[in-house]
Amino acid sequence: MTQLRLGFWQRVAVMLVLPVMKALTTTTWAGRENIPATGPVILVPNHVSHFDPLVVAHYIYRSNRWPRFLGKASLWRVPIIGYLLRKTRQIPVERGSAEAVKSLQALINAVTEGGAVVIYPEGTTTRHPDLWPMRGKTGAARLALLTGAPVVPIAAWGPQAIFDPRTNRLKLRRTHVTVTAGRPIDLSRWAGAAPSRAVLTEMTETIMLGVRDLLAEIRDGEPPALYDRPARRASTSEDAP
Repeated sequence: MTQLRLGFWQRVAVMLVLPVMKALTTTTWAGRENIPATGPVILVPNHVSHFDPLVVAHYIYRSNRWPRFLGKASLWRVPIIGYLLRKTRQIPVERGSAEAVKSLQALINAVTEGGAVVIYPEGTTTRHPDLWPMRGKTGAARLALLTGAPVVPIAAWGPQAIFDPRTNRLKLRRTHVTVTAGRPIDLSRWAGAAPSRAVLTEMTETIMLGVRDLLAEIRDGEPPALYDRPARRASTSEDAP
């Protein structure tokens, strides 16, 4: 396996994050062979906790790829954190504004450069009472349609024991986490299709079912239907990544 080559600030991020992950987690990892060793890929994890981006990033890094996460642009305005996010080539998105179009172009650029781009299709931590996936937003599907990059599902379970979004309780204790990647989701039936609302919705449903079923394997249980996210005021961010 070719050694992952990192820039200075990427090495700094690894030095900051890895000790935290070793202190707080033990791991079961599977399916890393499903993440392409090189070239563009869109990685779509479930979202059970605000802590799981670190868990997923650790997994992807140990799969010999550098993860480029899509995140809320407000984080880029936080001192130090925003600087590190820029230097480690993460991708900000401005939700609910025309700036979301620029975010999509930044994602396209990251994919066409051969990056491993990470998008949480749910857009936020799941609101399902038992932390099963919700229906997704269409950004990952749109990116796949525009770039033709493979979409690889990732399922993570365990980060919620460190930070549970249902209670907002943080427990800094060593916790076992499980992460697995599945085979690329078959989206070939939509190849070359126009990005209509119907096409993007169907693609997103297929992506989320792939993530849900992968999570069911980890949890060893029968998955429920995709959860309908709580109703909210419509905004222009619905199709944002």
